[in-house]
Amino acid sequence: LVACLATASVFSGESIGIVNFATCISDSKAGKAEQTQFDSMKKQLGSHLEQTEKELNDLVTKLNDSDYMDGLSPEAEAELKEKTQRLHEELSRYQNQYYQILNQAQMKVVQLISTKVTAASELVAKDKKLNLVLQKEACFFYNPDLDITTLVIAKMDKSFDQDAKQTETKESGK
Repeated sequence: LVACLATASVFSGESIGIVNFATCISDSKAGKAEQTQFDSMKKQLGSHLEQTEKELNDLVTKLNDSDYMDGLSPEAEAELKEKTQRLHEELSRYQNQYYQILNQAQMKVVQLISTKVTAASELVAKDKKLNLVLQKEACFFYNPDLDITTLVIAKMDKSFDQDAKQTETKESGK
């Protein structure tokens, strides 16, 4: 359908713009800010996961050390095995939560940036009198002259700066 619309648009003399969404995420101020927040959250969650994994590995090392195990009472050995099992289950739960949270956060970033790309694309389309703006991934081929990604990023950055000033003004007024 998109290809049909694009083809019909080209033949009727209407103008088209192409936007590289991945570049908008990686190069825009909003995309970079969101990526920084995502990386920070990932680091926080990862450190807790690493700590639990280290603790589990220490217990497994003790369980595999026959000299250490020979020195334990049967009750202490059972307690160590139970604690290892509990930590293993906890680690598995943390890993599942970690990936779920990261996936949700990543989807949120993509949705947020998508909204910003859409708004900026509309502004660029009005400025350049474009009738259609497509995402690069929807095209098998396009003339590079149709690429408006840098213009879209410039609009996104301008909006990002305006939003930052508004936030700063609100915070300083409190």
